[in-house]
Amino acid sequence: MADTSRLYDLPAEIDVSADGPLRVITLNRPDALNAVNDGLHTGLARLWPQLNDDHEARAAVLTGSGRAFSAGGDFTYLDQLSRDDELRARTIAHGRDLVLGMARCRVPVIAAVNGPAVGLGCSLIALSDIAYIDEHAYLADPHVQIGLVAADGGPLTWPLHTSLMFAKEYALTGARIPAEKAVAMGLANHVTSDPLADALGCARRIAELPRQAVESTKRLLNLHLERAVLATLDFATTAEYQSFQTDEFRATLAGLLAKGS
Repeated sequence: MADTSRLYDLPAEIDVSADGPLRVITLNRPDALNAVNDGLHTGLARLWPQLNDDHEARAAVLTGSGRAFSAGGDFTYLDQLSRDDELRARTIAHGRDLVLGMARCRVPVIAAVNGPAVGLGCSLIALSDIAYIDEHAYLADPHVQIGLVAADGGPLTWPLHTSLMFAKEYALTGARIPAEKAVAMGLANHVTSDPLADALGCARRIAELPRQAVESTKRLLNLHLERAVLATLDFATTAEYQSFQTDEFRATLAGLLAKGS
């Protein structure tokens, strides 16, 4: 595959390569299980408008490097967000850009869930168009467990994919959703032993279809998603900003940092 880094202004935490009309987007912090730090979060906010403007791109595959899709928020980054008002405001704004950027991107995005997808990783799958998930992978959104509101997390879009009661159960408890359960609930499309190969195959099939029909059909479907997101996003981002400053979050995070040291 050809490197397209010169086409995309992105941090090193995100790798983009080209295979003809396909773009393969890889979350690239394998030593940290692709946990989200400032670079990765900033890159995800910048990525979608650039992909949208890449005229040669007809379909994209989104995956993680190494053993995980994404392990969720990096604890050190979360600690910085609790202490730095400017970083927190910028990150919340980037979260809004990420969600709307994915919802509005003209290019179909196929998720290849190669391992655990937690927190924001889980959200990226919910905002993708089709998802292939490894048989040993799982989804989880533990925002509430650590004292945060998931402004760009599963609760924002899960009610469109599954029942409201399932969305409440897994958003409020943060429980893991195994691959088979995720498909049964409507949070992924297919369980597979090789999600990247299957996602690439799907992306190639879509890339060969008439362009205007594909892109307009995606837009038609995602108008439902965008309207739902816009109805809740302002409340969600304000609530998440506030939750970073609560005593409960800071105490929980301190315990997690101590356990990891």
